[in-house]
Amino acid sequence: MPVKVSYPGVYIDEVKSSVRTITGVPTSIAAFVGWAPRGRTDRPVHITSWADYEKQFGGVHRDSAMSYAVEQFYRNGGAEAEVVRLVPNDDPDKPLLLPIGEKKGVGRPGGDDPRPQLAPIGPGAWARKLRARVEEVLGDDDKPREDVYNLRIFDKGTGVEETYLNISVNPESSRSLRNVLKGSQLVKWFKDGKDPKEPPAANKTDDKVNDQLRDDAPDEPDGTPSAENGEEGEEGGESSPQPGRGGDDPSGGRYTTVDLKKVPEDARPTAEDYIGEGTEAGKRGLYQLLKTDIFNILCLPEVTQSEDLKPEARQDLLSKAVDLCVKQRAILLVDPPAEWTAATTADDVVELAKKLPLQSGDARNAAIYFPRILASDSRRDGLVRDFPPCGVMAGVMARTDAQRGVWKAPAGTDASLNGVQGLEMPLTDLENGRLNPLGVNCLRELPAVGPVAWGARTMRGNDQLTDEWKYLPVRRLALFVEESLFRGTQWVVFEPNDEPLWASIRLNIGAFMNSLFREGAFQGRTPAEAYLVKCDRENNPQNDIDRGIVNIQVGFAPLKPAEFVIIHIQQLAGQVQV
Repeated sequence: MPVKVSYPGVYIDEVKSSVRTITGVPTSIAAFVGWAPRGRTDRPVHITSWADYEKQFGGVHRDSAMSYAVEQFYRNGGAEAEVVRLVPNDDPDKPLLLPIGEKKGVGRPGGDDPRPQLAPIGPGAWARKLRARVEEVLGDDDKPREDVYNLRIFDKGTGVEETYLNISVNPESSRSLRNVLKGSQLVKWFKDGKDPKEPPAANKTDDKVNDQLRDDAPDEPDGTPSAENGEEGEEGGESSPQPGRGGDDPSGGRYTTVDLKKVPEDARPTAEDYIGEGTEAGKRGLYQLLKTDIFNILCLPEVTQSEDLKPEARQDLLSKAVDLCVKQRAILLVDPPAEWTAATTADDVVELAKKLPLQSGDARNAAIYFPRILASDSRRDGLVRDFPPCGVMAGVMARTDAQRGVWKAPAGTDASLNGVQGLEMPLTDLENGRLNPLGVNCLRELPAVGPVAWGARTMRGNDQLTDEWKYLPVRRLALFVEESLFRGTQWVVFEPNDEPLWASIRLNIGAFMNSLFREGAFQGRTPAEAYLVKCDRENNPQNDIDRGIVNIQVGFAPLKPAEFVIIHIQQLAGQVQV
């Protein structure tokens, strides 16, 4: 604001700078959508390591292609990922409840029964291994307090235990069960007190039932299969005590378990589960990714190998997935279709590849890699079997971005495939030469180098299309610039639309583009040859100003990958004097 002068002297006025630094967005956050045996299903989970995936989703599972893809992603240099767990017929309004036995007098003020009722953080048979226990809190007079209690949750599958102390029975308190469980990785709050509807039989625990649970606790070691259901512990009751976790401790509590009859068996998601309600509004299925801030690479490792997905459903799913990637400025990694995998020769694959799974203009945001990779399966005694290559290639892209930049093609001798022992269909140079012009990126096994990525085209990379987004690094660089400028120019909205604003826009965007030029992202010897930033009276006529529109033109000269290296060799006749 202007300085108010009143006396002769010097005044200081701090003027707001017109410099607003534009920061580049991440380029290699991979999103994985598929089935996992455990984990939450209401939103994507952001992970930063393979240990995070093991903790959240149970690690590698022999029936989960997504788990192998995530492992291969981190093995090849991945850093951040968003994981969407899909389960069929997931109904968040009808969670499986976890009954909790408690000692008489714990948390029962005023004659009410605010017995806590919990639900697993996500559906699935993994909930059979959940155990819970309420413990009383002693006051200064060594008598149990009725306003607070302690809660312990134990997962027998992973050995993880969560302890919550001094939980208030007052639902308005900051220490209420609903508030303290917001950070839980095992369970979520369902309700306090009695539900207006009749609760499931497994939740009707009273003092007599709890006493019976304690009396009927089996003497076998914890984890002994039940003869009736083949699962651990007593069905619908309580598991055997573990040292330090139950038994005749002063609290008198024991762990109780979910009703095994109410836990559904794990099933595989269908095309409807991937698509959800078919619209973005529902944010179900892969549209859960709309709840994330940003993702750059989308992997659907189970789509091409699931026997439950028909070709028509698979095609529709891929179309919706690439449409989502276009809107979110991401790249879809498409695995070889089952028909390609079943082909016996490369010639058969060439005939099939003439009609790629995606052929519309949106295919500029998709890339396909062939063939499938061979790697050892840790869940099948090291058996070498085939896997979809999307997880490996997502990791290679992340590693290349970190080492060289998003403008470098994720291919070449540096794009080695870690953890890959071979390829399902080894390709020769001539076979590669027939697939590459069709927009199919080949994986090759080169002498002294091993398995590498040997292609960098989008699915619009067919030579006959002459598409401007033929090359994958060019498209990814454009998406990076678009997203960075989209986020970095939000401050422009509602600013006075005149020359001072235009000059500030040119300054800030020009500084961002110049930093990319110095890093080697554009071709050209000078900034004038490499990029263009235009925002002035010429492209902002008065008519647009009156409509509240400011036009910004940004252009750049991308680096095209050296896909074909030609060395001209000539034999000289000796020293010839001219």
